[in-house]
Amino acid sequence: MSHPEVGERLASIKHVVLVLSGKGGVGKSSCTVQLALSLASQGHKVGILDIDLCGPSIPRMLGLEGRQIHQASAGWVPVFADSSKRLSCMSIGFLVDKNTSVVWRGPKKNAMIKQFLADVYWGDLDYLLVDTPPGTSDEHLAAVEYLQEWQPAGAVIVTTPQAVALADVKKEINFCQQVGLPVLGVVENMSGFVCPHCKECTNVFSTGGGEGLAKHYEVPFLGRAPIDPNLVMLLEQEDKTEVPNVNDPSAEKQHTTSIVDTYQRCELSKVFASIATYLDKYLTEK
Repeated sequence: MSHPEVGERLASIKHVVLVLSGKGGVGKSSCTVQLALSLASQGHKVGILDIDLCGPSIPRMLGLEGRQIHQASAGWVPVFADSSKRLSCMSIGFLVDKNTSVVWRGPKKNAMIKQFLADVYWGDLDYLLVDTPPGTSDEHLAAVEYLQEWQPAGAVIVTTPQAVALADVKKEINFCQQVGLPVLGVVENMSGFVCPHCKECTNVFSTGGGEGLAKHYEVPFLGRAPIDPNLVMLLEQEDKTEVPNVNDPSAEKQHTTSIVDTYQRCELSKVFASIATYLDKYLTEK
C-alpha cells in the first residue's frame, strides 16, 4: 500500500536510520541520542523520532521534558535541543503527561506512528533516527510498512554482550531480514565499565558478544561502548549545558552552549564519533 503523505515528508530527509534491539534495557535510546549528538557535532542536521509510545525516554535524555509541540501551516514542528537547530526531536512524550500511561492497542499505535511520519515538518535533514521500543511488534511493523516504499537507509542494532541479550537481538536481525531492512551494523553497548579514577576496564557483562553476533550474520561491527558515569550524569541532570564531572563533583562547574557540545566532554563521544563517521561515509558512498 502506498503512503504518499509519508513520502512527501521524507523527500527532504537524506537518510532514515532505525535503531533496533530485540531486548529491553540494553541502552538503545541512549545509543540513539549519542549517535544523534555525534552526527550533529559533525555538522549534520539530525532529527530523532521516538516511536517508543509506551516508554518515551528521548525527551528526558535531551532535557526537553515539559516542552510543547507547535502546529504550523506545514505541520507539527519538532522540538529543538540546541539553539543552532541542528538537533530536533518528536515524541509522544510531548503530547501526554509524563506520568500518564499509554494503553493503546495496535491500530491506534499504528495510526500515531503514521501521523508522526506524515505530519511532522522536519525541514531539510541529513539524518532522521527512529528510536524504537524493544521487540518486533506493532511499532516496528508500522514503521517499516510506512517507510519501506521510500527505502530507509537501514537499521543499527544495539545489544549488550551477555547471552540473554544476544538471544533476543538475533531475532531482531531475523526481523530485518524478513522485512528487507538492511542492517548497517551492531553496537555492543555496556561493554565493560571504565573506572573514572584509574581508567581500568572491568567487563561487568562480559565482552565480545556483539562482535561475535556481527561476524555470525556477516554485518559490520560498529564498536564497543563501555559504561560511562559522566554520560549517565549528563542524561539524568536537568541542565544539559553543565559539564558532568564524577571525579570531582565539588569542583567548579563548567558550562557549554548546548547538550551537543557538552556531550563532547564525555569519553564515550569518541566511540560514537567513530560510529557516526563510518555510517556517514558508508551511506554517502552507497
